[in-house]
Amino acid sequence: MSICALLMSRGARGRRGRLSLTSLIDVIFLLLLFFMLSSTFSKFGSVELNVGGGNASTDFQDAALVFARLSADGVTINGRSTTLDALPAALDPLRRGGDLRLLLSVSEGTNAQSLIDALRVFHAVPNARFAILEDS
Repeated sequence: MSICALLMSRGARGRRGRLSLTSLIDVIFLLLLFFMLSSTFSKFGSVELNVGGGNASTDFQDAALVFARLSADGVTINGRSTTLDALPAALDPLRRGGDLRLLLSVSEGTNAQSLIDALRVFHAVPNARFAILEDS
Protein backbone atom coordinates (compact mmCIF):
# COMPACT_ATOMS: atom_id res chain seq x y z
CA MET A 1 0.00 0.00 0.00
CA SER A 2 1.39 3.36 -0.95
CA ILE A 3 1.73 6.29 1.42
CA CYS A 4 -0.74 8.36 -0.59
CA ALA A 5 -3.39 5.68 -0.33
CA LEU A 6 -2.75 5.36 3.41
CA LEU A 7 -3.08 9.13 4.00
CA MET A 8 -6.24 9.30 1.92
CA SER A 9 -7.83 6.43 3.80
CA ARG A 10 -6.97 8.07 7.16
CA GLY A 11 -8.41 11.40 5.97
CA ALA A 12 -11.65 9.79 4.90
CA ARG A 13 -11.93 7.94 8.19
CA GLY A 14 -11.11 11.08 10.17
CA ARG A 15 -13.84 13.07 8.52
CA ARG A 16 -16.43 10.38 9.06
CA GLY A 17 -15.48 9.92 12.72
CA ARG A 18 -15.72 13.60 13.67
CA LEU A 19 -18.61 14.68 15.85
CA SER A 20 -20.26 17.93 14.92
CA LEU A 21 -20.31 20.39 17.81
CA THR A 22 -23.29 22.23 16.36
CA SER A 23 -25.71 19.40 17.07
CA LEU A 24 -24.21 18.89 20.54
CA ILE A 25 -24.67 22.57 21.38
CA ASP A 26 -28.26 22.41 20.11
CA VAL A 27 -29.03 19.47 22.39
CA ILE A 28 -27.46 21.20 25.40
CA PHE A 29 -29.41 24.37 24.64
CA LEU A 30 -32.69 22.45 24.38
CA LEU A 31 -32.01 20.68 27.68
CA LEU A 32 -31.20 23.99 29.35
CA LEU A 33 -34.37 25.53 27.97
CA PHE A 34 -36.45 22.57 29.13
CA PHE A 35 -35.13 22.68 32.69
CA MET A 36 -35.52 26.44 32.89
CA LEU A 37 -39.14 26.30 31.79
CA SER A 38 -40.03 23.30 33.94
CA SER A 39 -38.74 24.88 37.15
CA THR A 40 -40.91 27.18 39.22
CA PHE A 41 -40.21 30.86 39.35
CA SER A 42 -42.12 31.56 42.55
CA LYS A 43 -40.20 32.88 45.49
CA PHE A 44 -40.57 30.68 48.51
CA GLY A 45 -40.68 32.50 51.81
CA SER A 46 -41.48 31.75 55.36
CA VAL A 47 -43.23 33.57 58.14
CA GLU A 48 -42.12 32.76 61.65
CA LEU A 49 -44.90 31.84 64.08
CA ASN A 50 -44.17 31.29 67.74
CA VAL A 51 -46.44 29.20 69.89
CA GLY A 52 -47.18 30.78 73.26
CA GLY A 53 -45.73 28.92 76.19
CA GLY A 54 -46.32 29.10 79.93
CA ASN A 55 -45.27 32.75 80.26
CA ALA A 56 -47.23 33.99 77.25
CA SER A 57 -49.61 35.97 79.46
CA THR A 58 -46.75 38.02 80.95
CA ASP A 59 -45.69 39.13 77.47
CA PHE A 60 -48.85 41.20 77.13
CA GLN A 61 -48.80 42.98 80.52
CA ASP A 62 -46.53 45.97 79.80
CA ALA A 63 -47.57 46.74 76.23
CA ALA A 64 -50.42 48.45 74.43
CA LEU A 65 -52.98 45.84 73.37
CA VAL A 66 -54.54 46.12 69.93
CA PHE A 67 -57.28 43.88 68.55
CA ALA A 68 -57.05 43.24 64.81
CA ARG A 69 -59.68 41.34 62.86
CA LEU A 70 -58.82 40.01 59.42
CA SER A 71 -61.72 39.23 57.10
CA ALA A 72 -62.35 38.89 53.39
CA ASP A 73 -63.39 42.56 53.33
CA GLY A 74 -60.17 43.85 54.88
CA VAL A 75 -58.67 44.59 58.29
CA THR A 76 -60.17 46.30 61.32
CA ILE A 77 -57.98 47.68 64.10
CA ASN A 78 -59.89 48.11 67.36
CA GLY A 79 -63.10 48.23 65.31
CA ARG A 80 -61.90 50.76 62.70
CA SER A 81 -61.53 49.63 59.09
CA THR A 82 -58.18 50.05 57.38
CA THR A 83 -56.17 48.52 54.55
CA LEU A 84 -53.01 46.45 54.83
CA ASP A 85 -50.98 49.25 53.27
CA ALA A 86 -52.19 51.76 55.87
CA LEU A 87 -51.79 49.34 58.78
CA PRO A 88 -48.40 50.57 60.09
CA ALA A 89 -49.67 54.17 60.11
CA ALA A 90 -52.84 53.09 61.92
CA LEU A 91 -50.84 51.19 64.57
CA ASP A 92 -48.32 53.97 65.27
CA PRO A 93 -50.61 56.18 67.43
CA LEU A 94 -51.74 53.14 69.44
CA ARG A 95 -48.18 52.30 70.45
CA ARG A 96 -47.82 55.23 72.89
CA GLY A 97 -44.04 55.10 72.64
CA GLY A 98 -43.73 51.52 73.89
CA ASP A 99 -44.22 47.97 72.75
CA LEU A 100 -47.28 46.85 70.88
CA ARG A 101 -49.11 43.55 71.26
CA LEU A 102 -51.51 42.57 68.50
CA LEU A 103 -54.28 40.05 68.96
CA LEU A 104 -55.22 38.84 65.48
CA SER A 105 -58.56 37.21 64.86
CA VAL A 106 -59.17 35.66 61.45
CA SER A 107 -62.75 35.41 60.22
CA GLU A 108 -64.07 32.35 58.44
CA GLY A 109 -64.12 33.70 54.86
CA THR A 110 -60.47 34.79 54.86
CA ASN A 111 -58.09 33.04 52.50
CA ALA A 112 -54.57 31.97 53.39
CA GLN A 113 -52.88 34.56 51.17
CA SER A 114 -54.61 37.41 53.04
CA LEU A 115 -53.36 35.97 56.32
CA ILE A 116 -49.78 35.73 55.01
CA ASP A 117 -49.94 39.31 53.69
CA ALA A 118 -51.17 40.54 57.08
CA LEU A 119 -48.45 38.60 58.92
CA ARG A 120 -45.78 40.17 56.72
CA VAL A 121 -47.12 43.64 57.53
CA PHE A 122 -47.23 42.83 61.26
CA HIS A 123 -43.62 41.59 61.16
CA ALA A 124 -42.57 44.92 59.63
CA VAL A 125 -44.04 46.96 62.52
CA PRO A 126 -41.23 47.79 64.99
CA ASN A 127 -41.55 46.58 68.61
CA ALA A 128 -44.72 44.67 67.82
CA ARG A 129 -45.55 41.09 68.71
CA PHE A 130 -48.73 39.33 67.81
CA ALA A 131 -50.81 36.32 68.66
CA ILE A 132 -53.36 34.63 66.43
CA LEU A 133 -56.59 33.83 68.21
CA GLU A 134 -58.29 30.50 67.58
CA ASP A 135 -62.01 29.96 67.30
CA SER A 136 -63.17 27.47 69.86
